[in-house]
Amino acid sequence: MGKIKVHEFMTVDGVVDAPSWTMAYPWTEPMVAAIGSITAGCSDVLLGRTTYEMFAPAWSTRTVEDDPGAPFFNDSPKHVVTSRPDGLDWGPATAVGYSASALQQLKDDADGDVYVSGSVQLVRAMLADRLVDELHLITYPLALGEGLRLFADGSRVELSLLSATPFENGVVHLVYGPA
Repeated sequence: MGKIKVHEFMTVDGVVDAPSWTMAYPWTEPMVAAIGSITAGCSDVLLGRTTYEMFAPAWSTRTVEDDPGAPFFNDSPKHVVTSRPDGLDWGPATAVGYSASALQQLKDDADGDVYVSGSVQLVRAMLADRLVDELHLITYPLALGEGLRLFADGSRVELSLLSATPFENGVVHLVYGPA
């Protein structure tokens, strides 16, 4: 039985919207290693439809020479939470409907851990259903004041801090588990 590991780029005020704002904070070797450590034990990728459609053109043409993460993203089985099975032509990809039991089964059947990135609606539902084992928040020292937030107004999610790693550019890798 694997874990479900969620990774999000986030501002200090919780915004996870299209993270173009990350460009102002150059990647460091420890940041690359941190992302690599999240995906290292993962055998499968779970994405919402919108994130899948954003990732497909961005990753499908990358090679290991472009980005060491390219083989993981391109070759791993991708499970896409969607009601439309058409257009899933990036790597091995299958459509899945959302239910806590179906995602628990996916987690149980995976050869390793299951990696999730972006996919805010999906992550919100999985947090509510207590399916997330590790929530990796790569938190940038920036507040935007508006934008899509991971935690919707009125939501309550109790978490337990597993680790906090600051990077020299002010970004912090926060890892939470279920409370």
